[in-house]
Amino acid sequence: MKEALFLLADLWMIFVGYFCGWKFIRRYGNYLLGLEWMVVATSGSNFLLWSLFGANSDSVLYDVAYFFDAFSRSVGITLILVLGLMKVTHRYEPSRRVDVGVFGVAIVAGLFLRPFHDADLHTDRAGFWVAVFYVVVNLLTAVFLGYFVKRLREAGARWPAVWTGLVTAAGTTIAITYDFFPLPFDDANRTIFYTAALATWGTQGFVYFRAYRALHDHSAALDANPARATGALA
Repeated sequence: MKEALFLLADLWMIFVGYFCGWKFIRRYGNYLLGLEWMVVATSGSNFLLWSLFGANSDSVLYDVAYFFDAFSRSVGITLILVLGLMKVTHRYEPSRRVDVGVFGVAIVAGLFLRPFHDADLHTDRAGFWVAVFYVVVNLLTAVFLGYFVKRLREAGARWPAVWTGLVTAAGTTIAITYDFFPLPFDDANRTIFYTAALATWGTQGFVYFRAYRALHDHSAALDANPARATGALA
C-alpha cells in the first residue's frame, strides 16, 4: 500500500510538472516557470525509474536524482520561482540572458551541492550548513509567496490565495523535515516522507499555476477595462 501511494504521488508530480510547465510556456511565454516545472517533472521521472529498478544507491539514477533535488531546492523552487512569479506581480520580463544565466547558476548549484545529500548532520559541518541553506532559501521564498498571496487577495482571487498559502506552508514543513526531522516511524527508504513530499511538490506546482493564471487574468482585465476589472475574480 505504501509503495502504491508513493508511485501515485510521484506520477501526480510528473503530470503536473509537464502539463503545467508546457502551459506556462505555451500560454504565457514564461520560460522560467515552464522549464523549472519540467525540471521537477524530469526529476520525478528519474526518481520513479530509480525506484522501479531496485532503488540501488550505486545506480547513476541515484546521483541524477540528487542533482535534480539540489537544483530545485537551491535555485529552482526559490530564485527561479520568484523571478517567474514576478511576471504577474511586477510585470517583470526577464531577458533570454537572464533565463539562461539563472538556469546556469542552478546547474552549478546542483552539481556542487549534490554530494552533501547523505551527509551526517551531527558530524559533517559542511553538510549541516548546506541543510541550513536549503531551509533558509525556502523561508525567504515563502516570504515572497506571502506577498504573492496578498496580491491574489487584492485581485479578488480568494480561493487561489487560500490554497497558495496552504501549499506554501506544507512545502516549508517538508523543507524543514527533509534533513532535520526524519520521521521515526518511516522505513529505511523514507517511503512515507517521500510520498508526502512528492504529493506536496506536485500540489504546489498545480496550485501555483492556477494562482498565476488568476493574477494574469486579473491584470489582463485591468488593462482591457480598468474601470470595471476590480473584483472580477471574486
